[in-house]
Amino acid sequence: QVQLVESGGGLVQAGGSLRLSCAASGRTISNYAVGWFRQAPGKEREFVASISWNGDSTDYADSVKGRFTISRHNAKNTRYLQMNSLTPADTAVYYCAVARSSYVAGGAPANFESWGQGTQVTVSS
Repeated sequence: QVQLVESGGGLVQAGGSLRLSCAASGRTISNYAVGWFRQAPGKEREFVASISWNGDSTDYADSVKGRFTISRHNAKNTRYLQMNSLTPADTAVYYCAVARSSYVAGGAPANFESWGQGTQVTVSS
């Protein structure tokens, strides 16, 4: 069973950047797609981005396209989410998750089977 630990969250001013990391242990995630989700207070968890097992396919929520970039480092068993031009609307707890397959279509949480505990991102205006 894989364990996921997110890191890199924090407090940043609007317009700033953060890079989140998702480190996996217990087994390799090289053969699986990975996604990032976020949940703001009082709101449902929403899809942010995903990347296929080999990085040839990425997907982003419309709200983050052009600002966020998902990437991978298989040797480190880690996935990243680079977040630029942050706004207060990006404030949320960010979670990474491993998919059930090498590719994932859409951002339905049911497509993912292992989740981290989340890292808080707060963007001040």
